Amino acid sequence: MNRPQPNEYPAWGETYISKVDKDIFEILEEQVFSIPALFETNKEKENYAYAEGKWNVKEMLGHIIDCERIFAYRITAFARNEKQHLPGFEEDDYVLNARFNERNYEDMIDEFAALRKANLYLFRSLNDQELSRVGTASGRVISVKSILFIVAGHIIHHVGVLKERYNVV
Repeated sequence: MNRPQPNEYPAWGETYISKVDKDIFEILEEQVFSIPALFETNKEKENYAYAEGKWNVKEMLGHIIDCERIFAYRITAFARNEKQHLPGFEEDDYVLNARFNERNYEDMIDEFAALRKANLYLFRSLNDQELSRVGTASGRVISVKSILFIVAGHIIHHVGVLKERYNVV
């Protein structure tokens, strides 16, 4: 699948879309295994934050799970030709109100894998017409294909942050 064109997504999407450097489905499928493995390997760091006021590793995982759900909903809505504008979300407020630190870390790892596996059925089912459909989320027009690339690139971005600032291996 070709990369979405800049007119298919808002400027902020480039941060994530630019990180997709090979076949989108290869990345999405690989993340089913690599992301749980990354968090499992760094279990002892689940409560570590690199600075005051920054998310800890468990909260980062929770954010990734929340975004997986939100992006999958947007893909579903726009692929089905939804004309209603979808709201944005404030990621810091979501993390603040999610109580991730009260949750079982291993359950959260399994939750991500289950979500991604389920979402892959949807992602693989999309045809060219559905992938090219657009909708409005967070006040910006975006294509289904662009959101699909953002799903993969968003995680690549956070893996980079985890490696650079949290010293995960």
